[in-house]
Amino acid sequence: MELIEEGVGESSSPPRWLTGQDPSYDIKNDIYMRLVESENPDAIANPNLRDLLDAHFSRLPTSYGVDINVDRAEDVLLHWKLLADAKDPGKRPAFHVRFMKLEELNLDAGKTVDDKEDGRSPNDALSARDDGRCSPIHEIIFSTVDKPKLLSRLSALLSDLGLNIREAHVFSTTDGYSLDVFVVDGWAVEETDSLHEKLKAAILKSEGSLSGSSVHAMQYIPSDCEIDGRLLKMEENIGCGSSGDLYRGSYLGQDVAIKILRSEHLNTTMRVEFAQELMILREVRHKNVVRFVGACSNLQHFSIVTEYMHGGSLFDYLHKQKNTLELSLLLKFALDVCYGMDYLHRKNIIHRDLKTANLLMDNNQVVKVADFGVARFQSQGGVMTAETGTYRWMAPEVINHQPYDQKVDIFSFAIVLWELATSKIPYNSMTPLQAALGVRQGLRPELPENVHPTLLELMQRCWETSPAKRPSFSEIIAELEELLQRIQPSGETSKREKDDSGQS
Repeated sequence: MELIEEGVGESSSPPRWLTGQDPSYDIKNDIYMRLVESENPDAIANPNLRDLLDAHFSRLPTSYGVDINVDRAEDVLLHWKLLADAKDPGKRPAFHVRFMKLEELNLDAGKTVDDKEDGRSPNDALSARDDGRCSPIHEIIFSTVDKPKLLSRLSALLSDLGLNIREAHVFSTTDGYSLDVFVVDGWAVEETDSLHEKLKAAILKSEGSLSGSSVHAMQYIPSDCEIDGRLLKMEENIGCGSSGDLYRGSYLGQDVAIKILRSEHLNTTMRVEFAQELMILREVRHKNVVRFVGACSNLQHFSIVTEYMHGGSLFDYLHKQKNTLELSLLLKFALDVCYGMDYLHRKNIIHRDLKTANLLMDNNQVVKVADFGVARFQSQGGVMTAETGTYRWMAPEVINHQPYDQKVDIFSFAIVLWELATSKIPYNSMTPLQAALGVRQGLRPELPENVHPTLLELMQRCWETSPAKRPSFSEIIAELEELLQRIQPSGETSKREKDDSGQS
């Protein structure tokens, strides 16, 4: 396939200077009149239409005006919108797909015959379509940051989808963006939804090579999540890790936690985890799940912003502050965890790293599930085998790289419940790896003394080796609420949070 250089569109009609058209002809006038006369709603809604057209054409090379078909004046508005979308990193590359026409295949000559131009009747065209002798023709338009080899990447992307490029009209703007129009065949159906989704998936796999970003496309931040980084104020560092740091800060007057991931430290796994965490945080809102505020990016780092939890983690509360819990407080903490986890499971989300360090408290000692860096959506029928989580809390099927589902979170909750009952670190005489090897062979934490028998029995069911024998969070909630009701004075019973969209 021959690649067309920028500014040299392979137009379906010859340049106007070959047809006797005056080179000084200004197409903007005709485009403006056509849009007004056709009562195009976008044109009517814009009182500055003429200025918009002037600015649009002035950004593009002269060859763009040569390629535009006045009979399709609305194309100019589409191109303008795509170029505008391309300025948003979260929308790059902006693209649009549309069906253009059907062409009947001339199988004897290996050519195609346009069913609109060969004089055949509509019935002939329908018959050809029904027996597979028609080829749908589509147009795909891209706009993104212009850079070397972009055309090659776009061409390869279309080719990988089985599309054949018949025409390529490629342009660069004066301010560094591209507008690339491809006419293709090879997609078997006229409707464009499936082609649009295939393109979207292929772009995500391109790892940023089409976005104009310095990072993978998997890390893009959707516009509905993006917050203004200028309004984000960072204060003290409250944690650090291999790929970034955690800061306390403020945003629009509220205390927030700012998780900063530095792009130069991110490997592919960490990039995927960032994207997955952002995707999940967007979807959840519950009083026992840490509230997502937004995300922002610049060339140096990405940030995920959540509410700040003044009470710290349950891990610190138990092991650093050395608190011993009364049964009523233990049950309150356990139920908070279960409410949040039951909500996540009903949204088909597996946390995969449930532990006391990822359970945070607010000023009122309400516990909330946090840190979704390795959480995943579980699709119906899907299986997972990756070893993910933290060894001391990890289910045996995860350690053994066997297929697993949401029941891995139940196992981890059993260890959390044990911690709440003992205020000890599980397997504290072992290294994490020794603990994992022991769990594979059936090792479990030693059952504590002086703990309510209902809790002891529940722990053991939750850390059963067979996932099928473990209860669900909704079942655990019923048992814990019943126990709490038995030990509390009348009028102080705990009620399960019914509103899954409960406000934090």
